[in-house]
Amino acid sequence: MKRIFSVLLSVIFISTASLAQGTAGTNAKYEYRTLIDMPTAGVLEKGFVGVSLNMLPFGVLVSKIEVGVFDNFSFGISYGAANLIGTGDPDWYKLPGISVKFRIIDEMLAIPAITLGFDSQGKGLYFDDVSRYEIKSPGFYIAASKNFRFLGYLSLHGTINYSIEGHDGDKDLDLQIGAEKTLGPQLSLIAEYDLAINDNTGKSIGRGKGYLNLGLRWSVGSGFTIGLDFRNLLKNKKLKEFKSFDRGFFVEYVKGIF
Repeated sequence: MKRIFSVLLSVIFISTASLAQGTAGTNAKYEYRTLIDMPTAGVLEKGFVGVSLNMLPFGVLVSKIEVGVFDNFSFGISYGAANLIGTGDPDWYKLPGISVKFRIIDEMLAIPAITLGFDSQGKGLYFDDVSRYEIKSPGFYIAASKNFRFLGYLSLHGTINYSIEGHDGDKDLDLQIGAEKTLGPQLSLIAEYDLAINDNTGKSIGRGKGYLNLGLRWSVGSGFTIGLDFRNLLKNKKLKEFKSFDRGFFVEYVKGIF
């Protein structure tokens, strides 16, 4: 069975190599709009639609659809639930999330791309007593991204954000940094570090060490990208439900429609 599985993977890899134009690898056709949880300066092109699905522990699924409405402007709606995969009733999020992105400066030789945005969608479990998600939504943010040629491509990202989920007593601004490194025509390694300045006091979940997340992205076909995510590698969460780091799965499809 192991040999058959290996052969099947090889066939899939070879057959999709010429079509791999998702968001990962040196052959990537589309920009990253987020790394794992942090937004970037990437914006969906005008006339394109992106559909994504994040699968997290506790049966959490978060889906999102984005549309490139104008040049450098996109709009998205997202929704999710906990225990959607498992037994018992799903715990649906109370409200859908809304995201808006507007790139105010395009990337140039010495200048990063800069984008203003808003995203109300958090991820993970939702805690009613403090009206927040396990992973806080970005809220209002400004993001910068710069690409470099280095053994393929290296992209650096930084974000300053203010989450609207401050009912836990921590309403500080937050800072996130991240990077993507291509590993060939179809693969990319992504990493992000959330200082979690807005999640370390009051009734916060964080211990003050911040959140380190790593992920792998694979462009498996035209506009189609899948990935594995490893969140909370520093084991920053206080609650007993989160003793270890999280493992998640990511799927994305991007296609031009007009």
